[in-house]
Amino acid sequence: MTELTDLEPLWDRTGFAEFLRGLAQDDAPRLFAIAHEYGDRHDGWIAAYGMAFRDRAEVVSTEGDFRTSSASPEAALATFARFANAQNVKPHLVWLT
Repeated sequence: MTELTDLEPLWDRTGFAEFLRGLAQDDAPRLFAIAHEYGDRHDGWIAAYGMAFRDRAEVVSTEGDFRTSSASPEAALATFARFANAQNVKPHLVWLT
C-alpha cells in the first residue's frame, strides 16, 4: 500500500490554495440571526446567531448562556419561539448575507 507521503503532489501551491478556497466557499454554512420583536414593531433585539449547515443548524444566544443544535434554522426558531411566547415576543429568522 502506498503512503500519502510517497505520492507526488497533484497541485502546485497556488492551485491547491485555490482548490481549498473553493471547497471552503462551496461548503460554507449560511449565517442567520434569530431576532425578537417586542409588541407590534415597537422594539427588537438579536437573541441568537446561527450557522446553517447542509444537515443541521448550530445556534448560540447573544448572551452566551444557551447553545443548541437543530435540524434546521426553522427548527431553531421554533425553539426560541417557545421561550418567547411566555414573554409575548415574536421571533424572526433573519438571513445574513
